[in-house]
Amino acid sequence: MSPNRWPATPVDVSPLNQPLVLYPSGRVVKNRLVKSAMTEGLATWTVKDIAGRGIPTKEIIELHRRWGEGKNTFGIIATGNIDLEYDQVDSVGDMIITLQDSFTGSRFERFKELAIAGKANGALVIGQLAHPGSQLFAHVRQDAISPSGIQLPPSKGLLGEFYAKPRAATQEDIDHVVASFVHGAEYLYAAGFDGMQLNAAHGYLLAQFLSQRMNKRTDSYGGTISNRMQIIIDIAKGVRSNTAIPKDFILSIKLNSVEFQEGGLTPEEAREMCAILDGDNVGLDYIELSGGNWHDLGMHWERESSRKREAFFLEFVDRIGPALGPVPRQTKVFVTGGLRSAAAMVRAMDVVDGIGIGRPAAQEPIFANDLFSGRILSAIKPVKMLEDIGMGFRLAGTQMGQIGRGEDPLDASDDKTAREFLLDQEIWYSEMLSDADKLTGHGNVSLSTPQRPYGQVDW
Repeated sequence: MSPNRWPATPVDVSPLNQPLVLYPSGRVVKNRLVKSAMTEGLATWTVKDIAGRGIPTKEIIELHRRWGEGKNTFGIIATGNIDLEYDQVDSVGDMIITLQDSFTGSRFERFKELAIAGKANGALVIGQLAHPGSQLFAHVRQDAISPSGIQLPPSKGLLGEFYAKPRAATQEDIDHVVASFVHGAEYLYAAGFDGMQLNAAHGYLLAQFLSQRMNKRTDSYGGTISNRMQIIIDIAKGVRSNTAIPKDFILSIKLNSVEFQEGGLTPEEAREMCAILDGDNVGLDYIELSGGNWHDLGMHWERESSRKREAFFLEFVDRIGPALGPVPRQTKVFVTGGLRSAAAMVRAMDVVDGIGIGRPAAQEPIFANDLFSGRILSAIKPVKMLEDIGMGFRLAGTQMGQIGRGEDPLDASDDKTAREFLLDQEIWYSEMLSDADKLTGHGNVSLSTPQRPYGQVDW
């Protein structure tokens, strides 16, 4: 039986299937669909041997192989967060590249395998690098750094985790973070990746520096927006001036719509920030606009205009886009979050240069191939009980794990399958609570029902 899909009308998808030339790297993206970063949770994890954490596994390599499968696959495939420290991670099971990691050994070889798998049919593979800052869970490590040492309240997620107690970053801390990002870029290039993305969204350290709420510094990294974004400029210039990284290595950034709301960036600051990021000033190829953090995900259609346009953050794009110039523009702009039908994606191309696809790619790794072939017009629509954004992230994590193990991802539009998933989630939830801070329990919801080998379900 065919799955239930989001409402859609026939549309010419050719605007989505056009190549895009990036600047300043000069790289050509074969189409306008981007597999946006999602936390996979599939890398190695050990409690005591922290240097053994964050190595890509065969499951995560297989997952990226599936995303890169087919001649009309995504133009860009971005990995989930790659952390910069063994004990300062966004999520247990993230991939990790630290300053201590050399360009040899099993970690490096696995990153090379991942790049080869994703690039097999012409997609460009981008590694997303992130530092959690104060958004570090206390059960991983008790202390953290942040711009101003502001403590976050407990997580609003299902498990209600507490965050580490942060201190204000010193200049030495900032220099170390900058060096870690630059090393990460060189490491990715050496492993065969086409570029890197700075995660300055979703409440992580770089977003904390941009935020007026989180950054109360009085030095050169605080105050005006040009100061608050100085750490980003330092990283970008460090990457572009590194002679081991060629000029055709893609450099991008993910920015956050939450900071463009009340208490965040003013419209004047937004224009100034875009002017600084544009063109040759920093050397960014593209800006991906998303939104929310783990306290306010922002991924909901509160306004009727957002509902009609499908995207959660197109109002944000309307606000920031003009500062970067009309389409076509030098520094490209992609939007991620909420777009589910080809028609809405094509309409969005009036104001952006590319479309980011997240959770639909966990449900259907060949989403881009099927959209371009005309086989589908929209993404699979989860049943109502799975539509909640937090639930959606857990579901996507499970589906990515299935793909990595050679299984077809569960059909989220099927009532019976959804109920089975929720029962398994209750077991997972109990196990996570029992584990507490021991760190032995991690990962996504495991399914108790028999699953089919990958490729057997005809979506």
